[in-house]
Amino acid sequence: MKVATNEVDDGDLIASIARRDKEAFDHFYHLYEKRIFHFIRKKLNDPFDAADILHEVFMEVWKNAGRFEGRSKVSTWVFGIAFHKTVDRLRKKIPIPIDDDYAQQLVDKAPSALEILNAADESDHLHQCVGKLKSDQKIVIQLAFFEDMAYGEIATVIDRPEGTVKTRIFYAKQALKHCLAKLIGAKR
Repeated sequence: MKVATNEVDDGDLIASIARRDKEAFDHFYHLYEKRIFHFIRKKLNDPFDAADILHEVFMEVWKNAGRFEGRSKVSTWVFGIAFHKTVDRLRKKIPIPIDDDYAQQLVDKAPSALEILNAADESDHLHQCVGKLKSDQKIVIQLAFFEDMAYGEIATVIDRPEGTVKTRIFYAKQALKHCLAKLIGAKR
């Protein structure tokens, strides 16, 4: 398959990969490599483990492209693979507590993403505050605001109910608002 930059959509690439098209796989790898590596690296904070998992993710794509059913975006599927492989690696190191089943009852009164971003005069404030979040909150914030995924897509990636995603984002936004207020207040 001759692949011209940005002329082939992700679904066509996955179909070609399912037929064992190495050129399509190479193109797909270059489209997703940096985003997936960054995603894994943020969760693990270990570039060597992140590189190992990145390799595992793309091997999974190569082996299972034919099983992709198109019920989600290709990016959601790939990020889901990355998320699960990362969580598996983390579970081998430390247990990850998972809660937030009461999410449906919460009303999101937190500021919007734009308000949070505007509140931070410098991007390092935001990154510093995101770095202080719990790992389950950090991952949903990264997917929602840096990967521009909808709550439903995030729920698919992390294999949790959409309500749990909403709860985690609610609390993460509250924590970010508090952290940013402290940082900005300290600068004045």
